[in-house]
Amino acid sequence: MKYTYKTKGTCSTNIELDIEDGIVKEIAFWGGCNGNLQGISRLIKGMPVGIVIEKLEGIRCGERPTSCPDQLCKALREMGY
Repeated sequence: MKYTYKTKGTCSTNIELDIEDGIVKEIAFWGGCNGNLQGISRLIKGMPVGIVIEKLEGIRCGERPTSCPDQLCKALREMGY
């Protein structure tokens, strides 16, 4: 399933996801820290959604109450995972 999530409280503005049978197939962040987000995207490609949420949910960026990885988890939860 392809899905675009509008982030809140981060430098990135959107996350494009493609999830198939509970596995991350593709992910792309719009904006944000390009190198870091490319790295995260490559690391989680092929990973089960539950593991992604377990590892990344709740991460904060500095003083912000959220981060790009945390927003990714919010997107996955909004998708029903």
